[in-house]
Amino acid sequence: MTELVARFVIGGIVVSLFSLLADIFRPKSFAGLFGAAPSVALATMGLTIHHEGRAYAALEARSMILGAIAFLTYAMSVSWVLRRYKPPAVIATLVAMPVWFFVSFALLAFLVRPTH
Repeated sequence: MTELVARFVIGGIVVSLFSLLADIFRPKSFAGLFGAAPSVALATMGLTIHHEGRAYAALEARSMILGAIAFLTYAMSVSWVLRRYKPPAVIATLVAMPVWFFVSFALLAFLVRPTH
């Protein structure tokens, strides 16, 4: 129960700090970059280091980075589909979803190769 409260408090503080950064920077379209995802990731990393150690947290951080790369590729694909073909946003996001999965699994396969 105390870990849950700690996650709530730390997450809330970090989200508030990132929201403050979002208010400071211009243009406001960058505000989403400082939203919940980075702050929750940082709070989670702090708790993971505390509970599991640095080596485990490093593995988790690498996974977060790979997920971010895959998501960026997906977002760029959605943007391209929206500009090129002008479909409804829900169609573009669903059509590009396999890109996210493919890039995620390709990065994972590249990093977790057999060593023999």
